[in-house]
Amino acid sequence: MRVLVTGGSGFIGRHLVRRLAARGDEPVVADLLPFPDPAVPAVVGDLRDRAVVDAAFEGGVDAVVHLAALTSVLRSVNEPHEVFTTNVDATELLLEGCRARGVARFVFASTNAVAGDVGARRIDEELPLHPLTPYGATKAAAEMLLSAYAASYGLHSVALRFTNVYGAGMQAKDSVVARLMRAALAGGGIEIYGDGEQLRDYLYVSDAVQAIELGLRLETATTVTVGAGESVSMNELHRLACEVTGVEIGKEHVPGRPGEMPAVVVDTKRARALGFSPAYSLREGLAETWADFVAEARGGAAR
Repeated sequence: MRVLVTGGSGFIGRHLVRRLAARGDEPVVADLLPFPDPAVPAVVGDLRDRAVVDAAFEGGVDAVVHLAALTSVLRSVNEPHEVFTTNVDATELLLEGCRARGVARFVFASTNAVAGDVGARRIDEELPLHPLTPYGATKAAAEMLLSAYAASYGLHSVALRFTNVYGAGMQAKDSVVARLMRAALAGGGIEIYGDGEQLRDYLYVSDAVQAIELGLRLETATTVTVGAGESVSMNELHRLACEVTGVEIGKEHVPGRPGEMPAVVVDTKRARALGFSPAYSLREGLAETWADFVAEARGGAAR
């Protein structure tokens, strides 16, 4: 199967491309940055440009995995139009590329943030869309496009609503796990928003790739909530990071950010019924991530 992976040079994308190649598929990357392995076919450019999208489909594609996006909540609050065009306009052009060429499969990386603040209630696929930030709104809008193309053109579109994905190779990310790892290496600290009791679900990157592989196999359009299925507080995450790294990572409590949810507790029953089974506990995943950060700091290559 020839699979177009947008954002294939990014954190999750690199893992996915290597997994697809290892299992005998032919990945093609479309990204703003070149793929680190020149043997992998790649189109470098902005997916808001129709010519770039056309080039990405050149040679034929059997499926699309759409990972490319601006994912910073803070940036979406400060630059909503830029985030909208990147996350929504590009998705529409890719869906049009599938429609015009008869590509039947489209797997989209969405987020649990489309549901908004539901308190401590478990987030599942049946909750109404109520995003709190422009970022969440762009993902909700893209999901609606997927739904329309599935109903109108028979596209097997799968929206995977990921929780916080972390793991080896995330050195360039600005998410909390990456900040903890960098702080441990440098002997520094991190900022913790509010009292640190906000709950989050953390999914190891190879488990996210497993979910994408599952999405590529599905024969019907659907939405699937994907996470580890176990939420921990920021304070607990900090404690685990200190244990795994062997470093007493500093911390400073600061005011919370606008649009931040007090709890993300996901219901993964649908994912598990479809065959999804995460392999990594949070402690195991943090240990793998730390080993990768240490290896790169000693001159190894990040994955």
